[in-house]
Amino acid sequence: MDERAALDSLAGRIPAAGDDCAVVDGSVLTTDMLHESTDFPDGTTRYTAGWRAVGASLSDVAAMGASARAAVAVYAAPELDEEDLNAFVDGARDVCEACGAEYVGGDLDSHDEFTVTTTALGRTDDAVLRSGAEPGEAVCVTGRLGRSGAALRLFATGENDRANELFRFTPRIAASEVIAPHAGAMMDSSDGLARSLHQLAAASDCGFAVDTPLPVADAVGEVATDPAEKRELSVFFGEDFELVFTVPESELDAIREAAPVAITRIGSVVESGVTLDGDPLDDRGYTHG
Repeated sequence: MDERAALDSLAGRIPAAGDDCAVVDGSVLTTDMLHESTDFPDGTTRYTAGWRAVGASLSDVAAMGASARAAVAVYAAPELDEEDLNAFVDGARDVCEACGAEYVGGDLDSHDEFTVTTTALGRTDDAVLRSGAEPGEAVCVTGRLGRSGAALRLFATGENDRANELFRFTPRIAASEVIAPHAGAMMDSSDGLARSLHQLAAASDCGFAVDTPLPVADAVGEVATDPAEKRELSVFFGEDFELVFTVPESELDAIREAAPVAITRIGSVVESGVTLDGDPLDDRGYTHG
């Protein structure tokens, strides 16, 4: 089985799973595992790895409409180099600080491949789930899409400084605090916009009619000129960690005015089907290899 099939097979056995975080007594809890071979391209600094690994879990907290409280990480590598380890912890601390959370430690281990497992804790009395979208609502995204896809292209050509910069995304905790009181459904776009829309549609038993132009990161234009390639990086690649959410049309302006990041309405919630410019949108996106 691939990752998606494995998750589907477990869904019926773990009823509390299925959203970006588990909800437990007013807290939200999530965990992620990242590997050098699939998540940290050659040229990724340990500082960036610490930022990105912990940031991925903090992004799940944001997707639930929760405030971020704390994070921990398991750091495993073939050998424990002091400089690498300190750089990783600096990145983990800095992304936590950017989200109002605290990095509180973790565990160390030996492994034949650099591997990180992160866990983040958040707090909310009213978590936003994937299952609350209603036909007639607007579907929106934070920020711009394609940032991580562009970074991968830059890593491949040795432009590591720019690539590392793009890989250090800011989890949308602050934006989530504005969006959450109004949102019908929400998740992050770690698997890509297309896959996120299909996941929200399945959870909410609805559909989405999405239209171009979509908000695309300037970095995509640095690595791609062909429109089909730009679409691939921004719609299907994933790993952008933006928020994809639905809200009543009447509340969208207020959210835009209060949010600390750009909010783009990309379409509407409909009864069924997921389309882009009227054509069916493929259900594909990022999957751990």
